[in-house]
Amino acid sequence: MEDRIEELEELREEALLGGGEDRIESQHEKGKMTARERIEYFLDDGTFHEFDQLRTHNAHNFGMEEKQILGDGVVTGYGDVDGRKVFVFAHDFTVFGGSLGEVFAEKITKVMDMAMEVGAPIIGLNDSAGARIQEGVKSLAGFTDIFHRNQQASGVVPQISAIMGPCAGGAVYSPSITDFIFMVDETSHMYITGPGVIKTVTGEEVTQEELGGAGTHTSKTGVAQFHCNDEEEALDRIKRLLSYLPQNNVEDPPRVEPWDDPDRRPEALNDIVPESPQKPYDVTDVIGETVDEGSFMEVAKNFAKNIVVGFGRLDGHSVGIVANQPRVNAGTLTVDASMKGSRFVRFCDSFNIPIVTFVDVPGYMPGTEQEHRGIIRHGAKLLYAFSEATVPLLTVITRKAYGGAYCVMASKNLGADVNYAWPTAEIAVMGPQGAVNILYRDELAEAENPDELRDELIEEYRDEFANPYTATDKGFLDDVIEPVETRSRLIDDLDMLKTKRESQPDKKHGNIPL
Repeated sequence: MEDRIEELEELREEALLGGGEDRIESQHEKGKMTARERIEYFLDDGTFHEFDQLRTHNAHNFGMEEKQILGDGVVTGYGDVDGRKVFVFAHDFTVFGGSLGEVFAEKITKVMDMAMEVGAPIIGLNDSAGARIQEGVKSLAGFTDIFHRNQQASGVVPQISAIMGPCAGGAVYSPSITDFIFMVDETSHMYITGPGVIKTVTGEEVTQEELGGAGTHTSKTGVAQFHCNDEEEALDRIKRLLSYLPQNNVEDPPRVEPWDDPDRRPEALNDIVPESPQKPYDVTDVIGETVDEGSFMEVAKNFAKNIVVGFGRLDGHSVGIVANQPRVNAGTLTVDASMKGSRFVRFCDSFNIPIVTFVDVPGYMPGTEQEHRGIIRHGAKLLYAFSEATVPLLTVITRKAYGGAYCVMASKNLGADVNYAWPTAEIAVMGPQGAVNILYRDELAEAENPDELRDELIEEYRDEFANPYTATDKGFLDDVIEPVETRSRLIDDLDMLKTKRESQPDKKHGNIPL
């Protein structure tokens, strides 16, 4: 027995080295941690339980039979983050460049299956050159097995991806199906085909960073949601994100011990929205004053900045936040903003996270660029997402809510549970200026001083129609409230709605306008 135990210990020591000390050193020289170092940093001390540490690949061609490395390029298992169970896999770039083969894929699908069985999040730490060429179609089949698990796990357990190095070809599709993607500045890249292939095929020259770096994917494509300075920051922010999320789709999101007074009256809210409807303000100030102090975690901050989404807490309870951002394009809805908002709403709805919506939207962005990109189809995604949501929906109109954009932003008739407006709210089919130009076209054309008449008519229209009281009278708003009341009212309403139950018509699934 002692000999067998000694043999086992030697094998485990060999497995810990992955591709060897030279390759570990090379990883460090690039400013990257190894797969095991990432897991050790991420999980609570002493909680990691590894699976399949001693497995090796099944390839028997291209000299691979002589290159057996324990673990086969991926570290898998489970452990705790802040005392809560998670399943994790980490690509080991020191072994065959983290390339995926048959056994590699089997190890990942095993932990994904177990995560779904026990109801715990799946965290993927990606650092892969893609499919292992030497294993041919078995590599492609392995990728496909993982993609299928991603689809099955979607909406069942949270799935979070961190891109810690190159992620090319088939390796990008699994992260793209997951709920959130974290990328590291300068060391992580995602693309279908690399700069070399692009130059060969199209003649275009582009760097890795320009093509698929963290800046590109968090600001231009929207593929990733978080741009981190280094790996430690990425892993720390994943931990924080997990603190807002339930373990699975049948649990409620966790509540932390509240540190902020639920009855606090944030006086600053009275002064954030300018009196002039044309003047911008930062909606994150409204969010920050309303939620528990310091609790707002913005998601996809650098993409589609005209809408803000993220997580916060109200009296310790997790909530999702969706808000128009008047500082950017007046908060208009665009193709990108609609996609960003709808995906976030659907995630919250999948995992029982109530949604608070702050509305200040003059409409959809006009112009041929948006129309030709499909604003009709993409804009309908946000409408669809709010309409299908069964979690508590609470809406506060801070200022403008015009036309179809009013309808889309969690209006009462779309299914919102509680709808409020501040006294500064303007709710109408269109803005006063546009409405006056249409309704009084003839009078303005005949007027001696059309600008003066237009200003008078705009004020009349605003007083008569563009105010919150008409909508309140019709029951489309539940109340007009002072801004300082917002926090305490939302907290009370969330408590009232905690037993909300809503059923949808029987169907396999809807057909969202993708």
